Amino acid sequence: MKRNRAVSELDHRQLGRDSLFLMADLRLERSTDEHRVKVRNLSAGGMMAEGHVKVMRGSKVEVNLRNIGWVEGVVAWIQDNRFGIAFSEDIDPKLARANVAPVVDDATPRFVKVPIKQVDPTRVRKI
Repeated sequence: MKRNRAVSELDHRQLGRDSLFLMADLRLERSTDEHRVKVRNLSAGGMMAEGHVKVMRGSKVEVNLRNIGWVEGVVAWIQDNRFGIAFSEDIDPKLARANVAPVVDDATPRFVKVPIKQVDPTRVRKI
C-alpha cells in the first residue's frame, strides 16, 4: 500500500511543473555574489536549477526569475550540478515564460533605436 501512495505523491508533484530553459541569477545566504544558473523546470512552489555553484541542502537562497524578480527559497535536494529549490512563497510560473516588455527610454540616442516605418500597402509589389 505504501508503494502506491509514494507513486501517487510523485505523480502529484509533476502536475504543476513546467519544463523550460531560462537563465537566472542565484544568491546564497549571507553573500552578495550572484551566480548564473539554468532553470530546467519551474512550478508555483519551486524549481530545478543547474549550475556550477556549490550549494548545500537546507541552505537559504534567492533567485532572480525573469518577469518575477527575486524569490526566496531553500535548497531541497542536490544531484551533481542540479539542485531543487523550494520557494518560501508561491509564484506564478507563467510570468517567467512571458516575453520581456521593451523598456521605453527617451535617453537612448536616436541612431540606436530601431526605426519604425509605416509601409503603404498600395505601394507594395506583389510577387
